[in-house]
Parts: sequence; structure tokens; C-alpha cells
Amino acid sequence: MSSSPYTLLATDPSSKARAGSLQTRRGVIETPVFMPVGTQGTVKAVSPRELKELGAQVILGNTYHLHVRPGEKLIARQGGLHKFMGWDGPILTDSGGFQVFSLAKLRKITPDGVQFQNHLDGTPTFIGPERSMEIQSDLGSDIVMVFDECPPHPCAREEASRSLDLTLKWEARSKEWWQQHPPESRPLVFGIVQGSSYPDLRAKSAQELVKIGFDGYAIGGVSVGEPEPEMMAAVENAEPHLPQDRARYAMGLGTPPQMVEMVARGVDMFDCVLPTRIARNGTAFTPAGTMALKNARFAEDSAPIEEGCTCYACANFSRAYIRHLVKAEEILGLRLISLHNLHFYLNLMRTTRQHILNGTFADFRREFVGGYKKHTDEAAG
Repeated sequence: MSSSPYTLLATDPSSKARAGSLQTRRGVIETPVFMPVGTQGTVKAVSPRELKELGAQVILGNTYHLHVRPGEKLIARQGGLHKFMGWDGPILTDSGGFQVFSLAKLRKITPDGVQFQNHLDGTPTFIGPERSMEIQSDLGSDIVMVFDECPPHPCAREEASRSLDLTLKWEARSKEWWQQHPPESRPLVFGIVQGSSYPDLRAKSAQELVKIGFDGYAIGGVSVGEPEPEMMAAVENAEPHLPQDRARYAMGLGTPPQMVEMVARGVDMFDCVLPTRIARNGTAFTPAGTMALKNARFAEDSAPIEEGCTCYACANFSRAYIRHLVKAEEILGLRLISLHNLHFYLNLMRTTRQHILNGTFADFRREFVGGYKKHTDEAAG
């Protein structure tokens, strides 16, 4: 993994923001990039054709969930995850580590991996570094995440240190598994920085991962309940130790202003379930913050969700109509808001990238983050 699949194209003088490109075996990904989450082999309520029309470049699959149901061997027999779900672009799969630790009950951590009962029917299950890589290989992933342990928040230093040492061993074994395969059949393999909220552990994690050598580096264990300043600090403590010629991926976040601020801290790749999750609650993203379309004030509002937005929902339907669909519990309502929210996230990263290339990122960052107000009461429920 000596030559880098990442090409740095531009940097922002006022911050650590970067624009680049990431070469995968199924095409080039232009960064910064938002990656829609397709946990169970589908981005909720949205078809692959619609994702293409929205300009999605790469989507996520979830190793744990697809392993539990329908099973990676079945997917492999169906021609792999791309063919199974009808998506021909790049797919990134997480390692299953986060789900093992957040969903599974009665787990037992050993040096080899984790024994647990899966969340569906309690069947005894084992996932370790090699098993995780095998599952992702069967799925046909283009960007593979190493197997790691995601410590909870808050986490005592002693526990965070123990967890990190185990994770580093698992990450080395994840890479070793792929080195038994010919280079032409390997996907990109990303290491994951852990270390909880401890700056020296984050630095140690990043430094040790660079010694192992990966195609890209993710920052994990963020957006797990910690305050936003700690989330930003986790990135700031890792970034200086990561090579400039590799892509950086902040896992599982965040809100629109958080993503712009993470770009300013040197992050290239993002994923988050928020666009489709809050859409199912009738809530839309706009440059001014979230909009709860269930609210009575939209009952006769003939404007689109977002003025000037070019997504299908905004080009064709009013807030009043979408509110009616949501109140009537019609599926089209949550589909239209999902399409809008995904468009908003994807377009935000395209716009951010263009500002970095144009040398105008500093003004854009200030105006966007300053103008965005997240109304958590509207997004709730």
C-alpha cells in the first residue's frame, strides 16, 4: 500500500480544508464528499437511480447488518452487493465493530475478536479482524474498514488505552489478511484512529496506524454522545499525525455545519444517517437550519422546502403538499423529504469543494456556519 489512491488538488490557506480525488476500482470520488448510508443494502426510501440523479458518488453498506441478514454468502452468490442492490458505483463498508459494541448483547471480547448474540434472534455470532475482512470481501466492497473496538463515552483513560492497544493489533491483522490476496483483487483498506477523548491516545493511534500503512485513515469513536468540542478535538488531535497524501474520513457525522467545520480541520469524507432519519420525522434541512414540516404554519405554504433548491421535491411540490403527506402518513412524504435532505448534504459538499478550488472557502465557511441554526426541538420526535 505504498502508492496513494488519493490526489491532493487544492488547499485553503485559512484552514486545513482540502479538495482532492480518491481513485477506487469503481471510479474516482471527488472530495470533500458526503456518502449516503445504506445500512441494509439500501439508502432508506431512495432507489439507486435516484441516488445517481442526486449525484451520489459512493454509498455505505453495513458489514454487521448484512452479515446477520441476509448473510454475506447469499449476497456473494447473488453476484456481490453491487449487483444485489443495483448500484454500480463505489461502496464503502464499515467493519461491523461499532455495531458489535452498540447493538449486541452478552458480548465477550477476546484477543481474537468478539463473541456475542446478534440483535435479531440472539444467535451466537463471532466477528474478529479476519472474519470482518472476509465478510467485506464477500460483499465486494471497494473501500474496506479495518475491525476496531469503539469505546463508549465517557470512557476512563485506562479503559481507552486498553481498547486502543487491542484495536491496533486488530487493525494490523486486518491489513495482513488482505496482503494474502493479489494486489489487483484488493479494495482500498482504511485504518481507524481511536483513543476516545485523550489527545495523546489519539496521536498514538494515528502514528501507529501510519507505521502499519493504509490506503486512507478514518477517525472513529466520534459522534458517540460526546459534546461537540470533544468531537472536534478528536479530529484535531489526530489530523497532524496523518499523511497529507491519504484521504481522511470522519465516521458517522454530522450536522451540516459540523461537516463544514470538519472540512476546515482537514477531513475529506463523511457519512451520516441524519438526512433520511429526520426525514422520516417530517423534518427537512435548509441553509437556515432544520424545518419541521409537520408544523401548522406550513399548512397553506405554497413555497418549496427550500427556495432555489433544484431537487425533485423542491422543483415540483409545496411545503403545504408535503406537510399534508406527512400528516396523512403517506410514504411519498418521507420519500420527498429524504430526496431533498440527501440533495442538501450532497450539494453542500460539492459547493464546499468548489469554494476550496476557487480560494473562497473562508468566506463560505463563515457565512454558512453563521447562517445555520439547528433547531433541535423541530428535529425531535
